[in-house]
Amino acid sequence: MAEKVLMKGNEAIAEAAIIAGCRHYFGYPITPQTEIAAYMAKRMPKIGGVFLQAESEIAAINMVYGTSSAGKRVMTSSSSPGISLKSEGISYLAGADLPALVVNCQRGGPGLGGIQPSQSDYFQATRGGGHGDYHMIVLAPASVQEMAQLTIRGFELADEYRMTAMILADGTIGQMMEPVSFDFDILPQPEKPWAATGTQMKRTHNIINSLYLSPEVLEQKNIERFEKYDAICEKEALAEEYLTDDAEIVIAAFGIAARVAKNAVNAARAEGIKAGLIRPITLWPFPVKTFAKTIGKAKEIISVELSMGQMIEDVRLATECKVPVSLTKRVGGMIPSPEEVYAAIKAAAERAGE
Repeated sequence: MAEKVLMKGNEAIAEAAIIAGCRHYFGYPITPQTEIAAYMAKRMPKIGGVFLQAESEIAAINMVYGTSSAGKRVMTSSSSPGISLKSEGISYLAGADLPALVVNCQRGGPGLGGIQPSQSDYFQATRGGGHGDYHMIVLAPASVQEMAQLTIRGFELADEYRMTAMILADGTIGQMMEPVSFDFDILPQPEKPWAATGTQMKRTHNIINSLYLSPEVLEQKNIERFEKYDAICEKEALAEEYLTDDAEIVIAAFGIAARVAKNAVNAARAEGIKAGLIRPITLWPFPVKTFAKTIGKAKEIISVELSMGQMIEDVRLATECKVPVSLTKRVGGMIPSPEEVYAAIKAAAERAGE
């Protein structure tokens, strides 16, 4: 059995990034993700890496752009308001087809909001976040172990598809401590013939750019990018299904909300209610096919969220509005209890039996 160590979720992300071959980190402190930057500040100098606390979030994301342009694995992290500041730079990364890993350990909003956990950046992450037509691969861990696993997977997917990947975590997963194993099979980093690494007089110049003044050229670039996105949707969507084979009431939840919801599902099953859970692991691409399987079988889907209701829109789209979808939520840094989710399941079961 692989050795496990007790770590915070934020620390697990940082250590996993190092294991994945990331040697460049640029960031700026903000609660509740500061442990990532602190860990990198301690570890990077010891392994020949670069840690730089930028003067702002805007500076940090542009340093990511430059480092990725040179073909290096690079990461930045922040929390909700900081990610908003990085959004222009993330759009530039998308426009230049550059791989990078961005971590968002969400806090309550809008505005400065609070420092307690939230999931209200779902729209920002899954709809791009900045200007223009683009997507990021968005991974949603529900444990400290997944914080590590999905960090490594995020780097791999970013390199494979030449695009930004985001770890969309929350303050609870970032701050909680759990045993975690770092015994991973790491894919070798791919060659990057497109990178600006110096020609050595052996090839033409590589130009990294997101500006296309010809509308015909820019249109074609966007079309090609979305053809790639279609392939990602077909191949990379991922979800966990729990007790869904015969479920009549299905919970949809990710991150810390999914852990709460699983306890409520178990309580409902103990009372004879056929409840189940679908936990999206990729928020983009959204696991549409997994939810589509509930059509004609589930009597209601309950979206459990730490927001006013954002993922619920994707659940409705995935089920083509053929299954009733309701919302159980807490916001502002509050987390629904298993009892609250169980009460929602029971109420849905009663509606289904009417």
